[in-house]
Order: sequence, then structure tokens, then C-alpha cells
Amino acid sequence: MAEPLLFIPGHMQDARAFLPQMVALGAGRSVQVFTCDADSVERLSEQALAGAPTRFAVIGHGLGGNVALDILRRAPERISRIVLLATDPLSEAPQVAAAREARMVAARAGRLKQAIAEDVPDAALADTPDREALKLLLRDMAYGLGEGVYLRQCKALQRRPDQQKTLRRTLLPALFIVGEMDTVVPVRRQEFARDLMPNSALRVIAGAGHLPMLEEPEAVTEAIATFLSDPMILR
Repeated sequence: MAEPLLFIPGHMQDARAFLPQMVALGAGRSVQVFTCDADSVERLSEQALAGAPTRFAVIGHGLGGNVALDILRRAPERISRIVLLATDPLSEAPQVAAAREARMVAARAGRLKQAIAEDVPDAALADTPDREALKLLLRDMAYGLGEGVYLRQCKALQRRPDQQKTLRRTLLPALFIVGEMDTVVPVRRQEFARDLMPNSALRVIAGAGHLPMLEEPEAVTEAIATFLSDPMILR
């Protein structure tokens, strides 16, 4: 059997965030999902490793990508390949952390719906007939996880470490996937991260924003499947 896959959904997401990819790629592989629930990326990576296979490919979105990078920093020998979607490898900028703090205040006051809407505004998603359905799915995943998880994940994002050194010293194959219309982690930030890694490639998904795995699931699945089966990395 091919290498196992560990999916790590992003901020306030559960396994449904990667459902199309898990269904398509899980036919010939073991698939696991790790849902983030701790207030630091380092603690999350430790928890993820504790339940992961001995060696695996990891696929993370947003906060899940930050956790995947910290797994790579902590135990590079355990990872065969890494796929990062909408992942910012830098520590959170002070102004972004301050804006996140305001959303945390709203969540504590019972306005989790407002906080989620501000985390992923309409402009961060492609303007398609499916956008309203995706917003409802985001809200449903967030409500399922709850205010406590929201606050802990926000703290993890605010305190996340800068992983530029991890990117530079990594020789294993890496794939960055970004929606061309993503305003949360735009294409230029993913290009910057790609350029730091020697054996990496970037796939820009047309017609997608911050949630390319749900906005254009077939394109993302094809990109990941090709990457997992291809021994070469071509820029």
C-alpha cells in the first residue's frame, strides 16, 4: 500500500474540509485526520505525531499547515512529502494578531458567527454560486467545534513560530496549493514560501479562494494525486 496520509484541517474546520480529497485518495491509502484543539502550534504538532503512522505524507490547510510545518521541524524523518494549502510560514504580524484578538472578544461575547465571518470574509472566497453554501459549511464546522476550540486555535495562530528556517533546510518534496483569489494567504506569500524550499512546487488553483479544496475539489485532488505519484518536483 502507498504511504499513509495525514490530513490536518485549518482554523475551525473538521474532516469535512478535506472530504473530497479523502474519498478520492483514500482508496489505496490509509487516511487519518487530526483536528486542532490546543493553544500552541508546538503542542498541536506533538499531539498529531503521537497518533500518526511511523512515516506518512501530511496535508494541511491554514493552521493545519502550520502544524504540518512544525511536525516537519520536530520530526522530519517521519514525513515523506508535505502539501500546504493557504499556509503562512511566518509568525503572525502584530496588526493581524490585534485584529484576531478583537474577534476573540466577539466569540467570548457569544458572537462566534460574527468572528467566523470576519476570519474568512466574502472577498477571500471566489464569487461563485457555491460561495453561500461554503459559508454555511464553515459556520456549521465552527459551531460543531465551539467557542473553546475557537479561542485555543486563535491563540495558536497568534503565537505560531516563524518556520522560514524549517523551509530552507527541508529537502523532501513539497507542494504549495493556493487559490488565485485568496486574500487571507495570497499567491505572493505562497510564492515566497515555495522559493525558500529546494524541492518544492506551487499550484495556483483558478476560480478558487481561501478554501481551494472545497471551491475546486477536483483540481486540488488532481494536484495532490499527481504530486504523490510523481518522483520529480518541477517548478
